[in-house]
Amino acid sequence: MTDFQDAPVTPSADEALRQRLGINRRRFLSTCTAVGAGAIAAPVLGAAPAFAQRGGHGHGHDHGHGHELVPHDKRGIILYTVRDATGRDPLSSDLPSGFREVFKELARYGYRQVEFAGYGQHANAPGGANLETVAGARLLRSWLDEYGLRAQGNHGFIPSSWPLTPADIDTFKKHLEIANILGMDHMGTGGDPTNSSYKADWDVAADKWNALGALARRAGIKLYTHNHDAAYGFLLDGGPLDDQGRPTRSSGIRKLEYFLKVSDPRTVWLEMDIFWAHVAQYKFHTYTAHDGTQREKVFDPAGLVRAHDKRYPLFHAKDGTRNDTNGQGYDMTPFGEGVIDYRTFFSRVGQKNYHNPMIEQDTAPSATDLGQSLRFAKISYDNLAALRKK
Repeated sequence: MTDFQDAPVTPSADEALRQRLGINRRRFLSTCTAVGAGAIAAPVLGAAPAFAQRGGHGHGHDHGHGHELVPHDKRGIILYTVRDATGRDPLSSDLPSGFREVFKELARYGYRQVEFAGYGQHANAPGGANLETVAGARLLRSWLDEYGLRAQGNHGFIPSSWPLTPADIDTFKKHLEIANILGMDHMGTGGDPTNSSYKADWDVAADKWNALGALARRAGIKLYTHNHDAAYGFLLDGGPLDDQGRPTRSSGIRKLEYFLKVSDPRTVWLEMDIFWAHVAQYKFHTYTAHDGTQREKVFDPAGLVRAHDKRYPLFHAKDGTRNDTNGQGYDMTPFGEGVIDYRTFFSRVGQKNYHNPMIEQDTAPSATDLGQSLRFAKISYDNLAALRKK
């Protein structure tokens, strides 16, 4: 493994050339690689005039914006939060259904960004069930532009195999093309690089992600991994070996901290789910050192971001109330209705014009209250917009 920890983060030669030419990334890719001939070349933000100034907490109505912790153009939501609405049959409900109507509703609340969790919707919605195609991406982009929304990422395809197969590479490149049509700066996945606790497996994962990240970089995209609590457990990297020759004790470095060290900061980024990082703080605070002693090391989510701030372009802003009986320490709740101290978190990590927080609530959809997920999305937006510096 190569240690990329101190490698400078610099634009690629392709990106520098594109900037000098003054053309958008999609046009540059089409010119240089002949992928997706005839693809649209849309503005980066794509704000339609009718939605450039919105009511509520949106742009132009956010008083005291100089003290806001999350600027209006950085307020986003992952569509997994409202997956029941995008998947709803528009012929059976008067509630917003399918991507286009959900985009319109989210824009009305004030959101400026969305993160996809796949490109599927109900078959009766405009465009049909599967928009995971070049044509589907163009349609989605037209709706994003219509309502002044920007796509910032997607939890999508990451090959499971290593080394990569030709079929994996082709599928990955198709997703990069879709991401470019949608105007994304980032593309990622909802899973950890590996579920293992062993250093050797994280080395392999870093090799794989470095290779995929290099492919993404050539397309002008930042590849990111989204992590849950397990990734912040302690790496097993020493001490007596078990019957299979694997280490049983830890130096105290967390698995994702090690991944940050051995993955290339020029090609691999991360999205911190702040809720799951706090679950990790609750769960993983003691480890067995190489000498067999028990040691305590409390996880500091904001501290990890501060130490690697440019590697965290995206967050999931998910809140929770305390629950000491479920093994996780928290139950999910709409943003701003829980106990996670987001004012302190965002104040500590800083870089508010760089990080992109995406509202998420896994539990927002309800089988009995069909409007709940969108209602919670509105509550969460209002609370995110209301955050101010101390």
